[in-house]
Amino acid sequence: MQLPQPIPRATTSDAVATRVRHLIITAALAPGERINEVRLSVHLGVSRTPLREALNRLAAEGALTSVTNHGYFVRPLTLDEFEQVYAIRPLLDPEALRLAGLPAARRLTRLKALNRKLADTTTADDAIAADDAWHLELLADCPNRVLVELIEGLMQRTRRYELALMRETRQVLRATDDHDQVHKALADGDLERACAALEHNLQSGRAPIVDWLTARQTKTEG
Repeated sequence: MQLPQPIPRATTSDAVATRVRHLIITAALAPGERINEVRLSVHLGVSRTPLREALNRLAAEGALTSVTNHGYFVRPLTLDEFEQVYAIRPLLDPEALRLAGLPAARRLTRLKALNRKLADTTTADDAIAADDAWHLELLADCPNRVLVELIEGLMQRTRRYELALMRETRQVLRATDDHDQVHKALADGDLERACAALEHNLQSGRAPIVDWLTARQTKTEG
């Protein structure tokens, strides 16, 4: 396993989780591999505490499997899991938006600013964070908080797959264009058109990720 240069000790467990996610999607941490916490903490230049916090978070996201008395193991990225998980948000998010109703002018302004921030991002991690922030702002008025919590959980579950998507500038621009269509529909007072545009946005990333997963699997098998 080849590991990157140590990261600053002051970095929080958030940054550690980010680094480990990248190790997983690049297969530096191989599917099924047991995490050697001592070795990983040394190579990342952090203590066991933030590393353990990061590993717990990644296990909650579904990127790792926690086995009692045995530690953490890397869960493989699979087309089957992706297809099952990625198909859910196009169903949930439009319903949450319908329940939220047309947003006030101030929220529309915030959505526009968040979309500009997404367009200006330069890393996949920042792009995903900005994209998630935009979607949560869009659904902030949804009265069904359980529904919003389910959506937040799915955001975490798909993060390791979307890292592959958001590494490409053209995919970030596609997302911002999709968001603009949702915003325009809301500004026009057309909630159903906004919901349809949101559904399209949540489906449009599928094909590039499927292509990446297929190529990754072919490379692994080869």
